[in-house]
Amino acid sequence: MAGTQADGRIARGNQTRQLILRRAVEIASVEGLAALSMGQLAGELKLSKSGVFALFGSKEDLQLATIRAAITVYLEHVVQPARDLPAGVGRLRQLCTGWLTYSRERVFPGGCFFYSASAEYDAREGKVHDMLASARVNWFSYLEQTAREAQLAGEIADDADVPQLIFELVAFLEMANAESVLHDDFTCYGKAEKAVLSRLRTVVTDPSLLPESA
Repeated sequence: MAGTQADGRIARGNQTRQLILRRAVEIASVEGLAALSMGQLAGELKLSKSGVFALFGSKEDLQLATIRAAITVYLEHVVQPARDLPAGVGRLRQLCTGWLTYSRERVFPGGCFFYSASAEYDAREGKVHDMLASARVNWFSYLEQTAREAQLAGEIADDADVPQLIFELVAFLEMANAESVLHDDFTCYGKAEKAVLSRLRTVVTDPSLLPESA
């Protein structure tokens, strides 16, 4: 009986934690990680402030947990759909189009969570900065790995400068996100899709591997 009660408390605690984090990522994507407040979250979700503190311990712990929750959402919406495709330029393009869809559909209300959070913490020091920087490095590394797999598959030219390619592709994506959030103008996503396709055409070995238009 005691074990069943303990399991129930753990399950309820996990549910409450996920409820808090879902709201935390929404707030942070719009107002910033620094704006997160356990008191605000407790009030909005009708929870006790002491209960929220018991789950996270400190504001920094809440911020780090919020980033981890955002990473899970990002992987689900951007990375996972591309993994179903075979290695090649199609997978790289899907990562780009998936990213644009994730931003355009406002999976996070403030656009890309990591774009805004990285701008907020890029000049700061500490665990929050380090986790955001690590997430960004992992994203770039995954894109580069995907491009190199496309090279091995013979779909991207062997002499292509992969780091430069990825830098430019990410720039197209992030510019679309920034413009859409700042100006509430979503036409930039179509421009970014065309830019991505145009850049990929410069390195692909067979033009038929890509569509004629975005």
